[in-house]
Amino acid sequence: MENNALTAHSDASPALGNPYDPNCPSRLLLDRIGDRWTVLVVGLLAQRPMRFNELAREIGGISQKMLTQTLRNLEADSLVDREVFAEVPPRVQYSLTDAGYSLQEPLRALETWAREHHQLLKSRKSGSAD
Repeated sequence: MENNALTAHSDASPALGNPYDPNCPSRLLLDRIGDRWTVLVVGLLAQRPMRFNELAREIGGISQKMLTQTLRNLEADSLVDREVFAEVPPRVQYSLTDAGYSLQEPLRALETWAREHHQLLKSRKSGSAD
């Protein structure tokens, strides 16, 4: 069945990209948006622009290094804007670009699915499910 999936997608239009091809940029984009920290950062920034420390407080378990790396990657991919205000001390605020906002719906669907199905993992960890 795996070959069928690869074959079905190997004829994808070059304009759409082919995420099954390891050399296609669409694969890199899927890697980025499939990252758990990206999902959480985009989810928060979809609500409103936020500063670094606000994001860090809201996202439990993320290290400063990982949040910095995630924000830099999202900025490099044109999904997040970083705005520096000329104040003392300098203030930096992050917000979603139009492309970042366009991720809202698919990522919200993923978050909803995770909320509805989190018991699957919980029961598997406890040994209740196979």
